[in-house]
Amino acid sequence: QVQLVESGGGLVQAGGSLRLACAASGRTFSSYHMGWFRQAPGKEREFVATIMSSGGYTYHADSVKDRFTISRDNAKNTLYLQMNSLKPEDTAIYYCAATNKAFLGDEYDYWGQGTQVTVSS
Repeated sequence: QVQLVESGGGLVQAGGSLRLACAASGRTFSSYHMGWFRQAPGKEREFVATIMSSGGYTYHADSVKDRFTISRDNAKNTLYLQMNSLKPEDTAIYYCAATNKAFLGDEYDYWGQGTQVTVSS
């Protein structure tokens, strides 16, 4: 089992940057593919990015490609999301999630509690 705790959210002006972190408990973090998702008020949860367990492959949604970068440090049991050139439409609660099922699948087994990101115009 994995427990996930996000941090790093906050209020930032449009064009600014934030780095989110997701700390995972347990010694099996490196065996999980990890993902970032977000949910804006009144909208469905949206996929943001995913990274393979080894860190060797990443995939980003078109809406964040070239602005956001997912990464991980398996030695520190931590997942990251570097967010640059933020836009007001990036405002949402951001969640990290872990899966030991197929990479690029839509099934995630564990979820964090979320961290709020607010981008002002």
